[in-house]
Amino acid sequence: MAHFAKIGLNNKVIEVLSVNNEVLLDSNGVEQEDNGIDFLTKLTGYPVWKQTSYNNNFRKNFAGIGMTYDEDRDAFIPRKPFPSWILNETTCRWEAPVAYPNDGQTYIWNETIKTWDLLEHSN
Repeated sequence: MAHFAKIGLNNKVIEVLSVNNEVLLDSNGVEQEDNGIDFLTKLTGYPVWKQTSYNNNFRKNFAGIGMTYDEDRDAFIPRKPFPSWILNETTCRWEAPVAYPNDGQTYIWNETIKTWDLLEHSN
């Protein structure tokens, strides 16, 4: 199955639909994104679609509702979880300004002091 993101105002993803891969095939049997866009436009009456990859083979991340399509990066970017987080230009994913501790414990981000707080487990 091929997946396509419906792009709304401010390049926000408002829906993700799948179509049979055969819909994408051209006369030479090669998949073409435009064929999927044409199919979905005729089916839904909505013209703005971008193909997305479930395996992140292109456009960096699999599109989800609320994500943004960035035309310059040709990538789907998730919502920024905290104001201090920084966009990794290679993955187009947000990262904390401090690395997540690698000690087997569970932490939550504390935006006030910009650090990872140990999550206390209750029994």
